[in-house]
Amino acid sequence: MTWSTFAFIITGVLLNAAAQIFLKAGTNALGGAIHLTAQNWFATGIKVITQLPILAGLVCYAISLVVWIIGLSRTDVTIAYPMLSLGYVVSAAAAWYFLGEAVSMQRLLAIGVIMIGVALLART
Repeated sequence: MTWSTFAFIITGVLLNAAAQIFLKAGTNALGGAIHLTAQNWFATGIKVITQLPILAGLVCYAISLVVWIIGLSRTDVTIAYPMLSLGYVVSAAAAWYFLGEAVSMQRLLAIGVIMIGVALLART
């Protein structure tokens, strides 16, 4: 994998992880869990799509899709797709830092395993 291809893949992963953090921040701003009913689905939908963090998350998703397609055009899907697992590593760290979410020892060990797997994959 060339450096430019790697850059596209990693940028897609980072934008996808940023989208997750923005979307969660938006739902937090709404007060947590979203409960839809036949009576409130429209009003709730309006509240959701007018949250700036949610809009930022959607923009990150859109850009990540374009970047991801470019990256996929340059490498095998069997190399690119597993790189998405780095999104879990990045999003866990960002959720801990920006959202105050707990990262247990078991999660840290799992993140380490993911990173080892991606390092092995990147060397092929």
